[in-house]
Amino acid sequence: MLQLPASSDLSLDAVYTHDPSLITDFGLVVLNPAKVNREGEVQHHRDFCQGLEIPILGEIRLPATAEAGDMIWLDARTLLVGNGYRTNSAGIFQIRALFAGSDANVIASPLPYGCGPSACLHLMSLISLLDERTALVDLPWLSVETVELLKARGYGFIEIDRSERDTLACNVLALGEKRLLALEENARTNAKLRAAGFEVVIFSGSELCVNGGGGPTCLTRPLLRG
Repeated sequence: MLQLPASSDLSLDAVYTHDPSLITDFGLVVLNPAKVNREGEVQHHRDFCQGLEIPILGEIRLPATAEAGDMIWLDARTLLVGNGYRTNSAGIFQIRALFAGSDANVIASPLPYGCGPSACLHLMSLISLLDERTALVDLPWLSVETVELLKARGYGFIEIDRSERDTLACNVLALGEKRLLALEENARTNAKLRAAGFEVVIFSGSELCVNGGGGPTCLTRPLLRG
């Protein structure tokens, strides 16, 4: 595990290190967060990854905005991207352009208005892939086309307990081999996951996660794709 160096020019949101960059088989995509106080994180991700000799595939620039919390790899060559207040249509257009000439496919997933532009609603607020066959979902908030796309790809759904939506029940980090990292605050959803055969490791997220709107997945930035 690696840690980004501390810096006085970053806000507390920098703990949610998933969002400012996206790793691909072709190099790192440096994103452009829609939240103004997160703009400084982008250069830190670029510098850190270049220090590890990770190539830079490209950078998302205004008027485009893009955050990796809206991006889910459905397979090695299919990237599902939420289209909402954090990642806009221009951002999706620029991501597609970066993959031009490759066999990677970028699919847009419309996001709901939810609680409005000031809220942190990402695609990964509504879907967590638990393995190659199972998705944890906040089903009523997903678009019809996204639901049907996942079904067509053979995914079965575990629905969160809707009373736990505000405590980020859908934000679960898959560790592989049926092991998950989740928030202890979401006992009903965690019980559903265990009943489905998953081992659920929990931690208290009231301060680190719920207050800031970023769950276990948001606290990580994978640098290699398996």
